[in-house]
Amino acid sequence: MRTGEPLPAVGEVLAALATGVWHWDTSTGLVTVDAEAARLLGLPAEGTVLTEAQTRARLHPVDWNEITGVVQLAVAEGTLAEVRIRIMDERGRIIRVVRSRSKPSFDPVKKAYELIGTLQQVTEPAPGTSAGRTAVTGDWRRSREAFLLDAGRALAEARSTEEVLRVAAGLSMPGFSPDGLAVFGVEGDRLTIIGHHGQQPGDEMPFLHMPLETDYPAAEVVRTGRAVYLSTVEQYKQRYPLTWPLAQQFGRRSWAFLPLTVAGRTMGAWMAAFAYPVAFTPDERSVLTTVARMLAQALSRAGAAETQRELTDGLQRTMLPRLGPEIPGMTLAARYIPTGGGLQVGGDWYDMIPLPGGSPSGGGRFALVIGDVQGHDVRAAGLMGQLRIALRAYAAEGHRPDAVLSRASRFFAAIAPSDDDPSDLRFATCLYVEVDPATGVLEAARAGHLDPAIRLADGTVILRNTAGGPPLGVDPDSDYPTTRLLLEPGEAMMLCTDGLLETGGHDLDTGWQRVRRILEEHDAGLEELADALVQAVHGPSSHHTTGRLTDRREDDIALLLLCRHGAGSLGPAAPARPRTRRTMLTVAQAEPERIAVARQQLRELLHDWASADQVDSAVLLVSEMLTNVLVHTDADALLVAEVSSGPAGRRMRVEVSDTSDDLPHKRRPGEMASSGRGLLLIELLADTWGVAPRGEGKSIWFELCEDGTGQDPAAATATP
Repeated sequence: MRTGEPLPAVGEVLAALATGVWHWDTSTGLVTVDAEAARLLGLPAEGTVLTEAQTRARLHPVDWNEITGVVQLAVAEGTLAEVRIRIMDERGRIIRVVRSRSKPSFDPVKKAYELIGTLQQVTEPAPGTSAGRTAVTGDWRRSREAFLLDAGRALAEARSTEEVLRVAAGLSMPGFSPDGLAVFGVEGDRLTIIGHHGQQPGDEMPFLHMPLETDYPAAEVVRTGRAVYLSTVEQYKQRYPLTWPLAQQFGRRSWAFLPLTVAGRTMGAWMAAFAYPVAFTPDERSVLTTVARMLAQALSRAGAAETQRELTDGLQRTMLPRLGPEIPGMTLAARYIPTGGGLQVGGDWYDMIPLPGGSPSGGGRFALVIGDVQGHDVRAAGLMGQLRIALRAYAAEGHRPDAVLSRASRFFAAIAPSDDDPSDLRFATCLYVEVDPATGVLEAARAGHLDPAIRLADGTVILRNTAGGPPLGVDPDSDYPTTRLLLEPGEAMMLCTDGLLETGGHDLDTGWQRVRRILEEHDAGLEELADALVQAVHGPSSHHTTGRLTDRREDDIALLLLCRHGAGSLGPAAPARPRTRRTMLTVAQAEPERIAVARQQLRELLHDWASADQVDSAVLLVSEMLTNVLVHTDADALLVAEVSSGPAGRRMRVEVSDTSDDLPHKRRPGEMASSGRGLLLIELLADTWGVAPRGEGKSIWFELCEDGTGQDPAAATATP
């Protein structure tokens, strides 16, 4: 071209360079291409207008998805969108590779993108060369996708800000990895350092509480919400001359500052610094931007979780009581462990209530309460708090256990319906036990809750069946009968919610067997026993009543342990265990159903007896003895069962007493008789037995030896 001649048209120049021009408006869904762009797309070399579907059919599916991400990134950063695209023919074969460069814009009114750009064919590198790690060959893309997948999984699993920062510091990006990281947060109108890696402790001091107006890349990112890429030292010096001396000391060569944005709000900035020059190509920027988004989400989740844990921990400690002063002759331990799911606030609770007439520290009576409001949400916790206050008020008025639960049931029925959702009805289980430290007498009333467990002085554990009614709030007019128990010296009582049993795939039965083994095998103090029970569910626990808050469990756990001092009591300095275990039970004339409770309680006492046949025989004889008292007298029956150990082995003794003076007589019933065989069965099955008059009434007893070597039944002495 001679000097002075006019320049050729732009289209001619681009055509001479084998470069096509295209225009894409997402609001209309049309793509306009010139002749060269059409040729590069494998179409006839003439200008035409294509639909998005027609254009997409010419591009590799993976590259089409790549274009969308690159365009959004370029609009967010105000840069060019550059991407390599594989062009396909009608049979799905790659015919060439082109590079697309465009300047995208976004119309917020139309919510559409408009792009004007160029297409130019590029030569694909030979296989095995260093240049082969590109988005076109797929090697770099596969590495990037694998990296982002692993990074997203690791960041999603991080539970705290510290864990998120540790994961971010360990990320190894494909082809380029920063050796210095910093995460900036915002407090008011100033920057703050949330965490950093690759710098020495104390290096962050100049950047702490930096005003957002400061001419510093991270401050600009927070102000504008747009990323800043500095590929060279010269770029840093030119753009941020005032704060360059702060960055100079670290000896880095390239920097990327990206916004940490959640729900459209910039919550901070992430700096990735490199010890070598980085060009920050569109692919590299895409990786950094994706990591920044995942990092922002992870930090937001971790911050919300930490705030929630702090809130719930304070709420739990506020709602749970202190156990109060020491109780003369008794030791008390408690644990509360919330579920790890949801808000970590539930409806389980326990309480210790001083009763009128004295304080526990002075040996006065007190009440132990344990319960569970249905649900694991804020409403369950709120209902639990109200119910706990009501129970304290009724107990302070001096009501008996049955009256306390009856009033509590009516109260709970009134507050259980939700104002927002009347169909959201709740109920609560509860066990209320009055304790007399001086005598060890326990008076229990139960509302749909688990029965208490008693660890006898010799280490045997049995469930104490107690009478009860439905859960609180189910039937406001229900009665809750009281059961009187006796905690002997050296014995301990366990009250718990079902979360202690039904955890780790266990049901109530298998969970109880697991807990029972721990109770029987434990020889240390009560606090150590509480920790052992908690540890069996979710690992080591602290001595705090709220336990740990980080582990996930199926249900909340509330646990109360009460031990009466004496031989066999829990504690390192406790006297040796006695060699006798004993249980007592009263069966009233009006409560024949208590015979079934007596049978179950005897089986609990003999759960480790060697001979199952002897256990069945003992249960049968107890049924006969108790039934005889209820049928042939007008008195109540008292059952006392003991297991003692001696040189010859273990022996069980079962005695049933009543206040009637009428002694039983051995009879010879006919084949069709429906009664009269009680004493014959005792004579047949027992090793020894007898009937003895008492000052008021009588008792009938029998004994069985575990090894089967007892006195010959024919030699047993019976009073006719």
